[in-house]
Amino acid sequence: MSDEIKASALALLERLMAFDTESDKSNLPLIDFVEDYLRRQGVAVLRAPNAAGDKAALLATIGPMVGGGIVLSGHTDVVPVVGQQWSSDPFKLRIADGRIYGRGSCDMKGFDAIVLAMIPTFKAAGLRRPIHILLSYDEETNCEGSLDFIRRFGKDVPRPAAVLVGEPTMMEVADAHKGIATFRTIVTGHEAHSSKPALGASAVACACEIVTEIYRLAETYEAPDLLNRRFDPPYSTLHVGTINGGTARNILARECMFHWEFRGLPGAATMEPLRRLQTYIDASALPRLTRFVSGPKVETIVEVDVPGLDAEPGSEAETLALKLSRSNRTSAVSYATEAGQFQSAGLPTVVCGPGSIDQAHKPDEFLEISQVEACIGFMQRLAAELVN
Repeated sequence: MSDEIKASALALLERLMAFDTESDKSNLPLIDFVEDYLRRQGVAVLRAPNAAGDKAALLATIGPMVGGGIVLSGHTDVVPVVGQQWSSDPFKLRIADGRIYGRGSCDMKGFDAIVLAMIPTFKAAGLRRPIHILLSYDEETNCEGSLDFIRRFGKDVPRPAAVLVGEPTMMEVADAHKGIATFRTIVTGHEAHSSKPALGASAVACACEIVTEIYRLAETYEAPDLLNRRFDPPYSTLHVGTINGGTARNILARECMFHWEFRGLPGAATMEPLRRLQTYIDASALPRLTRFVSGPKVETIVEVDVPGLDAEPGSEAETLALKLSRSNRTSAVSYATEAGQFQSAGLPTVVCGPGSIDQAHKPDEFLEISQVEACIGFMQRLAAELVN
């Protein structure tokens, strides 16, 4: 039976991988394919489109429509391949040396394919509690593609007892991860000839001051009393990823924009760095920017705000995942997932899925076939657990 499931999972992964679902593109062709597959399996399916109508999340339920079920959560979007040097077509499955190569193989169409391949097994098990398969969109950008269905749990969809998010953890149970908030700061100055700085205001100079302050604030999160040794690194981090501004060497820059992020330990307020930075801007950076002319300003836009996942020892999600993985310990990961969104809605959640995050987002991304086999065993034990 496991060999049949593995063959089905690989066939499904080949189909899923062929859909280019980079986050700036529609995932509807993939969703259409999966919905057709589910309906042919006789599985109840719900679809939740985004506001623009060019993407959708999908929820499939196997078993009775009662509360207390288990959610298996995966996302359908992948990160871009542009600029990466791949050894083969990133959207065509390739198997070599016990590895499955292709974009999304481990992050995380591999997990999606496995849970879809398990549906005949789930159906035949005679489940007393349901298994909900949730496939979302935009996880790689803002983690908001699962929110519509999260809000519906306990309303028109039975409220589950636990959520298992299948991001790559090498099938270890991760009960905690950092949150992430991303920001875009725009400094507007006043153009003037660089030989007459008192006639204008340099947006680049101001932006550099603010960036320097961001990295000064970053050091404060490394204080010994703030550390959590379960994480690597064991502290919250601040990082400026891009900066762009100015017109020419001899013109005081009218505009400068930079993107920055905060990856906070569980429990850290994701907006705290922005509040601290705004205090510095109001007290120091902005007065210097406007000392010669009026009108210059500094604006910061919050682009992403994803909560972290807090450890909940003894929760139904942790207890179940440890039993199914045949493990007695949990881990913490530094990347963010949709798990924090589920937990914020009061749903016990852990992260556990096939593959290594070290292979994600890279050229020649791969998933080891042994991890597919391990995940199938996990899912078979899940089916047996929900029969009792």
